[in-house]
Amino acid sequence: MKNRNTVQALLTLLAASLLTASCSDGAAPEPPVLEAEEKPGITVVLNARIHSMDAGNTVFAPGAMAIAGDGTIEGIGDQDAISDAFPNAETIDLCGRYVLPGLIDSHAHLAGLAQSFTRANLIGAQSKEEVIERLVEFEATLPEGGWLLGRGWDQNDWPEKVFPSSADLDTAFPDRAVWLERIDGHAGWANGRAMAEADRDFTGDWQVQGGDIHRDEQGEPTGMFIDLAMKFIDDAVPPESPELMSRALDMATQAMVSQGLTGLHEAGTSLELMQLYRAKIEQGALPVRVYAMANGMGDALEWLCENGSFDDPSGLLLMRSVKLYADGALGSRGAALLEDYSDDAGNSGLMFLEPETLDEQLRNILSCGLQVGTHAIGDRANREVLDALERVMPEFPDNPGRHRIEHAQIVAPADIPRFAELGVIAAMQPIHATSDMYWAEDRLGPHRIAGAYAWTSLAGSGARLAFGSDFPVEQVNPMLGIYAAVTRQDLESWPEGGWLPQERVSRETALRGYTIDAAYAGFMEDRVGSLEAGKQADFIVLDRDLLQVPAEEIPETKVLQTWVAGKKVYER
Repeated sequence: MKNRNTVQALLTLLAASLLTASCSDGAAPEPPVLEAEEKPGITVVLNARIHSMDAGNTVFAPGAMAIAGDGTIEGIGDQDAISDAFPNAETIDLCGRYVLPGLIDSHAHLAGLAQSFTRANLIGAQSKEEVIERLVEFEATLPEGGWLLGRGWDQNDWPEKVFPSSADLDTAFPDRAVWLERIDGHAGWANGRAMAEADRDFTGDWQVQGGDIHRDEQGEPTGMFIDLAMKFIDDAVPPESPELMSRALDMATQAMVSQGLTGLHEAGTSLELMQLYRAKIEQGALPVRVYAMANGMGDALEWLCENGSFDDPSGLLLMRSVKLYADGALGSRGAALLEDYSDDAGNSGLMFLEPETLDEQLRNILSCGLQVGTHAIGDRANREVLDALERVMPEFPDNPGRHRIEHAQIVAPADIPRFAELGVIAAMQPIHATSDMYWAEDRLGPHRIAGAYAWTSLAGSGARLAFGSDFPVEQVNPMLGIYAAVTRQDLESWPEGGWLPQERVSRETALRGYTIDAAYAGFMEDRVGSLEAGKQADFIVLDRDLLQVPAEEIPETKVLQTWVAGKKVYER
């Protein structure tokens, strides 16, 4: 056994060395002597199968790419042609590996991912009892008097698929405030101490627009807060220290690059968070590109309206968009539906904004020349957002457009063509379909489900799709999203043939959703999203060809290297 482990370790080291050394003899190339007519600082990566994701989906095999010292692509093409064009460049042999443009998550929460590293991880807990066990273990790491925070519970995974109550937490934690976000971030579970810390008396029968405080038969709060009602507890939670958030953000960005993500669209950014990203850039500690969307009608929007769109000279931070919310989430029955939930009569979900308020907010955003991305999951929410955009967009003909609906999860069939007609981008998350498919039809019934997670129907109508994950709601790994998009199956290959298989997309469509189409949704298609001369050298090296391997191998794909602006930011 010892000898076998030693051999395995040596093989692992050898495999790693092949990524940076010559494939033929293991020797690193000698530094080249530059000639006067050749630009200094050119590096050529060669001996690769390069999927450029350009307009023609050109594949170069064996291919090569010349990278200038400023991180742009100087040339790309067949290996012999690039080698002839840059005879004195430093070379990196990729040993026949597979190269794609860096993947872009078009809807995620980087700060939320960072925050998740500072809280109890409740993802996958199979019962309330398991949640309590994890919390007890995590509590041992906390200072006396500190809040016990966690995220990731999902009652749909429990034997009794009902919301929990404060009583479930009070026995284990009578003297410590406990606040636990549901996996989708649209419901929270508080104990009695946390509710007592809030600056609000929850007795009575009052509610808040766009939120729901669950109450028992006596009108007392049960500890379950839905959507905008969560704010009352959130506001009482002490903020993390800047030092802790900075360290956690480093962990989050490393998680991204290790999975092949070179960029993301941050769906909701405060001015404070924007400044943190700028500080990271100054420190040389932000290895990914952030397309930041201001968080609603707050300080970040005010700053953008006063100062204009922000484009950091590094190219790593662009902010010219605003995130709004129209409704809640399907899992917590907060998504706004045109008719009642099939499994909850009398409940049709939560609309966060009245039409007049939505119109007013859109006017404020569009008048500042900004893009708007509106969270809409239910069919009613999607219809009302489309209606509002149809009313307001003509008032601002100079606005650059490319407005988005974030999630576009359940769309009435009659509304599907309206995305293309209005030029609205559907920013969708394929993995939500395979996470929700076990219970989504219970919520919607057999008729409405036909318009759910309808990627092919939307694309077929002419709408542009941008794909993402919504992490930390889902895992960071984009290979899981690509697999879900092309199979509509879970990792056990269930159901056979895929769930609602008519909505599966091709591998090319899935990859475009994570590359050039995601770049377009963030006004960055002239910089990233495809590998072409003049664009940034954001690319990843994989251990297999995503366009060729059996579908069941897609989730197993390993990222070997990640490059951003011509710099290697990750190596496996």
